[in-house]
Parts: sequence; C-alpha cells; structure tokens
Amino acid sequence: MIRISPHISLDESEIEERFVRASGPGGQNVNKVASAVQLRFDAAASPSLSDAVKRRLRRVAGSRMTEAGEIVIHADRHRTQSRNRDDALDRLIDMIREAEHVPKRRIPTRPTLGSKKRRLEGKAKRGAIKAARQKPPV
Repeated sequence: MIRISPHISLDESEIEERFVRASGPGGQNVNKVASAVQLRFDAAASPSLSDAVKRRLRRVAGSRMTEAGEIVIHADRHRTQSRNRDDALDRLIDMIREAEHVPKRRIPTRPTLGSKKRRLEGKAKRGAIKAARQKPPV
C-alpha cells in the first residue's frame, strides 16, 4: 500500500511502470539501459479515490491525463532507474495530494465606503494631472 494521506492509500497493483530509454546524460549507459520510467495510473477506475478527488485530479493533471482518465508520468531526470522510479511516484503522490485539498469557496464582499472614496480621489487626482498637461484656452 502506498500511503498518500490519512484518507487515501493506493494499492501497488493500481500503478503500472514501464522502463524506456532516456535521452540526456548517462554516459555509456544512455544507449544500453532503460533508465527512464513511464508510470501509468488509472485514476478513473481507482477505488481509492472519491469522485470529487477524481474531478480535481483531472484539473491538476492537465495534459498528463488521457481522455480515458489515465495519468501518464514520464520521469527521466536522473541517471538511475531507481531514482527515476521514486521521482515518478513522488510526482503522482504530490498530484493526488494537491487534488485532495478542497479549495475554499470565495465569499464575495462589497467595497467599503472608505475604499470607494480613495478610488474616486485617485481618479480625480489623475484627471487633474492630465488636465494640467493641456494647452490653456485661448
């Protein structure tokens, strides 16, 4: 079990990892060893996530989520397979934690009388500056 928060735990069987060749640094191993990780997590079919978290996860994941609701994370920042594996898993966990957080609803407020007066005074002052730039009437 992968513990994400006190409320969410993922089963290892829900995550699929594929190892592919990475571009970039790696010395002699770059053309021989499949050190990059392609992590796939089917969020739409996951029993561990609530519907609300799945909706927010779609927004958080953005282009990393397919139309079918599967999150694909490609990790090739590091030279070793194990570090790339940990990196991909950490990014998935961070994404789910961010989606778990319920955004606070904004309560619209009305401007105060003082803020209205300050705004109008600022506008009048700016208008006076612009009026002073004009040529005097003939």
